[in-house]
Amino acid sequence: MRVLIVGGSGFLGGELVRRCAADGHEVGATYLTRPGSAPAAWLRLDVRDRPAVTAALDAFRPDVTINAAYRQSSWAITADGAAHVAAGVARAGGRLVHVSSDAIFSGTSPGASSGISPDASPEATSEATSGADSGADSGTGWSYDETCPPDPITPYGAAKAAAETAVRVVLPAAAIARTSLIVGHGRSVHETLVHALAAGTREGVLFTDDIRCPVHVTDLAAALLEVAARGLTGVQHVAGADAVSRHELGVLIARRDGLNPSRLRTGRRADSGVPGPLEVRLDCTATQRRLSTRLRGAHEFLAPSAVPHNAA
Repeated sequence: MRVLIVGGSGFLGGELVRRCAADGHEVGATYLTRPGSAPAAWLRLDVRDRPAVTAALDAFRPDVTINAAYRQSSWAITADGAAHVAAGVARAGGRLVHVSSDAIFSGTSPGASSGISPDASPEATSEATSGADSGADSGTGWSYDETCPPDPITPYGAAKAAAETAVRVVLPAAAIARTSLIVGHGRSVHETLVHALAAGTREGVLFTDDIRCPVHVTDLAAALLEVAARGLTGVQHVAGADAVSRHELGVLIARRDGLNPSRLRTGRRADSGVPGPLEVRLDCTATQRRLSTRLRGAHEFLAPSAVPHNAA
């Protein structure tokens, strides 16, 4: 399979490039400032430049394009760039997997009026009520499935929602893969932050009321490539099986890495004035049924004894 990873120099993009190379795919990858280290045909590309995106796709002619390019502070990269990539794929041919985010949801709408549905699985229900023991607020126990409409409350969430809309309009057969906090290998921003907080080299708190479904980067990369290989279309949810607070995630990272979790100060987003969704649980049940890749929960993949999983 001939695969182009747009945003290949990023954390997820680099894992996708490495996985593609290990699986024997012919892989190209784009970067904006500097290429990654994984073996690939590296191409400098600014997704804000629509003619350049079109030219790159026309030249490489991938069977599959995975768009992992974004910048939280840039509408032009996150939203306009996604539209440019979709238009380029529509012209050049092949399949598109667009990586989206749980940031498109507010996390505050009542389930009955927003289209949010209750968790169906006993595991999800147990996780939703375990906050008192885990450090996570118990919250509503509601989750967003693939049919829920975006209702973003931050500029980044709005940009990701606009990107989804553009991709759907330009290339209806594309797959839109919504994910959550990405961790793994000790190189994610979340792991770096925990180490800095535990070492006292950075000030800050980890929120106990900000709930997400973290995913390991190797699981996510494997799932995205499987979505591409199976030719899945439409919205797919590819996040981890556990809903945890940012503080609980930090504690799990600290314990795995032999750090002192008591050095991680707690806070509440609701009291901080920092904008952002409070509770976004992605229901991945429907997507998981379509995949052989198992999307593990944070308690499993951050366990000190955890072994590599879904590695190429």
